Amino acid sequence: MSAPDFDALLALQDLDTHIDQEVHRKAQLPERAELAELERVMGQAQASRAVVAAALGEVASRQEAAERELKATEDRVVQVNRRLYGGTVTASRELQAMAEDVEGLKNRASELEDKVLAFMEEREPFDTEMASLDRKLAELADRQQGTLERLSAAETELGAAIAALAAQRPGAVEAVPQPLLTAYDRLRSRLGGVAVARLVGGRCDGCHLSLPAMELDRIRHQNAGSLETCEQCGRILVIAGH
Repeated sequence: MSAPDFDALLALQDLDTHIDQEVHRKAQLPERAELAELERVMGQAQASRAVVAAALGEVASRQEAAERELKATEDRVVQVNRRLYGGTVTASRELQAMAEDVEGLKNRASELEDKVLAFMEEREPFDTEMASLDRKLAELADRQQGTLERLSAAETELGAAIAALAAQRPGAVEAVPQPLLTAYDRLRSRLGGVAVARLVGGRCDGCHLSLPAMELDRIRHQNAGSLETCEQCGRILVIAGH
C-alpha cells in the first residue's frame, strides 16, 4: 500500500464518520424529546380532564333530571290552574282538592328550584377546572404543532446534508484499493463505524490508548506500505510516513 492509499482510506473514514454523525444528529434532534415530553404532559392533562368530566357529567345528569322534573311540575301547575279557574269544575270539594294540589305542586317546584341551584353551585368548580384543562390542552396542542414543524424543518435540512455527503461516498470508495476496502468494511461493521485510526504521538486516536513501547517500535520499523492494526482495539492504524 502507498501513502495515497492510506490517505484515501482516512478520507473515506472521515466521510463515513461525518455521515454517521449527521444521521445520529437527525435521530437525536431535541424536538423529538420535546414531543415526547409534550405527549406525556398532554396524557396527564387528558387523564385529569376525563376524571373531571366524569364528575361533571354525574352532577349535570342530576341537575338535568331536577330541571326536567321542575318543568313537568310547572306544567302541571298550569294545567291544574286552568281547570281550577276555567269554570268547568263547580264542585267545591273538587275545587278545594285542586287548590291543595296546586299548593303542593308549587312547594315541590320551589324545592326543585333549590335543588337545581345547588347542582349549579356544585358543578361550578368542575366547569372551571374543565375550562382550565381545555385551555391547557389547546396550548399544548399548539406547542406540539410548532414542535412538529420545527422537527420537520430540521429533518429536511439534515436529510439534505446527509444526501450531499452520501453523494461523495462512491468517489471516496473508488479511491481505496479493494483489499484495504475489504478490511475497512469488515472492521467498520464491528467497531462502531470507526475502522481506521491515526497513530498520534504513540497513541491510537480510535481507542485513545497508548501502544506499548515495543509494539510502537515494531510498527515504526515496518515498511511504509504495511497494514498495521492497533493491538488494543483492532483498528487499522495510519502512521506518519504511510
